[in-house]
Amino acid sequence: MITDAIHDYVAGQLSRLWSLPKPQRRARLAELRRGVGHQPGDLPALWGSFLQELPKELWGRETAAGECREPSEAEWAVYLALTLYALHQQGEENVSMNEKGCTLGRAVRLLAQNSAAAAQDWTESSVLRRFNALATADSMPEVSHYLRGMVQLFRGNEPKLKLDYPRLAVELYRFQFPDQAANVRLQWGRDLYQINADTPETEEKEN
Repeated sequence: MITDAIHDYVAGQLSRLWSLPKPQRRARLAELRRGVGHQPGDLPALWGSFLQELPKELWGRETAAGECREPSEAEWAVYLALTLYALHQQGEENVSMNEKGCTLGRAVRLLAQNSAAAAQDWTESSVLRRFNALATADSMPEVSHYLRGMVQLFRGNEPKLKLDYPRLAVELYRFQFPDQAANVRLQWGRDLYQINADTPETEEKEN
């Protein structure tokens, strides 16, 4: 399954990052951060960071005429997950901002609860307007823009809010297909409104 390959690739890349000595890890994360706001392939310096060990089934294919297509759905998903993780991780050397079960909806819920004004219900927080804009984005550059803003808010929260980046990569992949996007939005909504929003759930990776 392509979703399994995406999940395992992102998880493996993050694990390898944390196995590096701190100076090398800082340099690698700084390199990845430069890719935030760009699309896959824009920066040659990053080609090795997300293409070197990427399974071939996740690569974009050439057209029948031999022309290079735009980045594949999988390349977009992997690229966004790794570059946004690097942004999320900035300034944190001892604790990873990647944590299994920390879904996007859950992180938004906690952020909304923390940012709501006194006596204001969390559902009235401006954070939800940002989340709604992300959920209704209709292009990956637009998704990238809104996700970047969300990640910056997660970084600014105290305590900082973590994300399950391998899971997010799978969701971003599925989000690009019209017949799956609605289900991804629904899952984000479920995670947002789950009763135990303050408790990370241990879930099996998506198939």
